[in-house]
Amino acid sequence: MTVIGFHCSHEQISPAQLLKDVQHAEDAGFTAGMSSDHFSPWSERQGESGFAWSFLGAALATTSIPFGVVNAPGQRYHPAIIAQAIATLAQMFPGRFWAALGSGEASNERVTGDVWPRKEIRDQRLVECVDVIRRLLAGEEVSHEGLVHVNRARLWTLPDTVPDLVGPAVTPQTAARHAAWADALVTVNQSKETLQEVLDSYRGAGGRGPARLQIHLSWAPTDDEALAIAHDQWRSNVFAPPACWDVETVETFDVISEDVSPEQVRKSVNVSSDLGRHAASLHEYVDQGWDELYLHFVGQEQAAFIDAFGEHVLPQLSPAAPQRQATMA
Repeated sequence: MTVIGFHCSHEQISPAQLLKDVQHAEDAGFTAGMSSDHFSPWSERQGESGFAWSFLGAALATTSIPFGVVNAPGQRYHPAIIAQAIATLAQMFPGRFWAALGSGEASNERVTGDVWPRKEIRDQRLVECVDVIRRLLAGEEVSHEGLVHVNRARLWTLPDTVPDLVGPAVTPQTAARHAAWADALVTVNQSKETLQEVLDSYRGAGGRGPARLQIHLSWAPTDDEALAIAHDQWRSNVFAPPACWDVETVETFDVISEDVSPEQVRKSVNVSSDLGRHAASLHEYVDQGWDELYLHFVGQEQAAFIDAFGEHVLPQLSPAAPQRQATMA
């Protein structure tokens, strides 16, 4: 049995509606949730970007499922603030929260006005942030001078269970680097070959914990409708690194995606009106070794997707609840 989670896309759906959607998803049989943490969407057509941390408190309080969030400490967020946010949610909802810590994207981080660093600098900064966050969650007073600066920080509210700090990786190289510090891995759907390389790189470098996969998909009663939804909402998201890391504005994403064809979108989104085909595809990810699947329907109207997958797809996968985290502070 595999964890089948519901991805909460703050770039596409207002927080109030998204809260209703994730409650609906739990009722339909989804066993976990995952949140994106963005300051801006990828396109004017998406048109939202609520504050994920506010949403997470409400979602955890009004459902019984666990949640994760993908976050980038070091520029838009000071690592001490992220440590405090993690500790607070984990104290209120023990065993039900994890945080993936990445190096970020310019479209979100440039709002501070600071220079957007080169990738190798961002990677070094992330390692410093992870160390600061871990030490704070362990109850230490932390001072640090480096790419981030911390002066005598201490968390006064600590969780009984220290939540997983997860490594988000798109490439095998990043996955291997994250293995040195991460409690688990999370990535997004790509070709099966690339996904295997990411998973093998993480495990081969000693990476521990569950392997989580976010899957972009589009379903509708007809293939044409499903593809139209994907093309409208997700064509600004098809660009590989470094473009997706370094493009700074929604307007620029819209310009560079003007000529992206529906067939190009198919390479990033699993598009089909056939629920059996979606179920078979999910089975393939399970067979490849992914422990938790987080389904992201790329449309903005989630209800029909939730009902259809709850009735016809999830029962074929026998979704399980995630194992409770047990690392003690």
